[in-house]
Amino acid sequence: MNHAFVTALAGSGLTVDSLAERLSLHPKTVARWANPGHIPQSRHRATVANLLGQPVEALWPDVTRRREPVWFRPWVDIEREAVALRTFELAWVPGLLQTEAYARATFIGQPLTGDEVTDLVTARLDRQGVLTRPRGPLYVVVLDEQVLRRAAAGDRALMAAQLTHLLACAALPNVQLHVVPLDTPTYPGLDGPFVIAELRDGTRVAHVDSQARAQIIEQPSEIATLERRWERIRGEALPRTRTLELLREVATAWT
Repeated sequence: MNHAFVTALAGSGLTVDSLAERLSLHPKTVARWANPGHIPQSRHRATVANLLGQPVEALWPDVTRRREPVWFRPWVDIEREAVALRTFELAWVPGLLQTEAYARATFIGQPLTGDEVTDLVTARLDRQGVLTRPRGPLYVVVLDEQVLRRAAAGDRALMAAQLTHLLACAALPNVQLHVVPLDTPTYPGLDGPFVIAELRDGTRVAHVDSQARAQIIEQPSEIATLERRWERIRGEALPRTRTLELLREVATAWT
C-alpha cells in the first residue's frame, strides 16, 4: 500500500470520494492511488499534493528521484500512464525489453562517463516495471528482424541472453511481440521507429526519435498518419507463433 498517500488523505480531512469530486475524477481512479505503482497523471499530481498538504516528493518519491534525461521525462510520464503502447523498432530492442548488458551496449561510443551510463541504464531498467505492475499496459511490439541479427557490442553471448529475455517478455500476458522478416520488400517501417501510447481517457500521443532529436507528437492528424503506418507495418509482420519460433532459432544461432 502507498502509506504516504493513505496517511496524507486521512490527515487532510478528505475522503476518496471528496478528493475525486475536487479533481473531477471517478472515485475508483483516486482509490487506485493507494496501491503501489499507481500514481496520479502528471497533470493532476501537483494539485493532489496541494490538496493533501504534502509535497509531491513525499507522496511519490520515485517520481522525483529520476535518472533519465530531462528531455525524456515527459515521455516516461506518458509511458507510466498508458493503457496501451504500440512500438515499432528498426534498429534496437526497445528499452522496455532490454537486458542490463544490452542496455549498456547501446551507449558504447557515446561521450558519457561510467556513472552517467549507469544512471541511464538504471533509469531504463526502472521503466520496465510498467510491464509487470498490476493492470500494466497492453504492449504490442513489432521489430524488424535485423534487430535480432545485429550483435550489440559484437557480443554473441549478450545477444543470446537478450533473445532469451525477449522470449520471457513475450510470455507476459500483456505483451505481444511480432517480427517483420528480413526478406520483406521495402515497407513503411524503413522510415524509422515510433511509439503510439493510448491513455486511459482515450487520448493518443506518439514518440518519434531521430538522429537529431526526439519529439512527442499530439496533433491528431499526425497521430492518424502514424496509426495508418502502424497498421501497414503490423501487416508485414509474422504472427505471434511464428515470431516465437524465429526468436528461438536466432537465440540458438547466437550460442
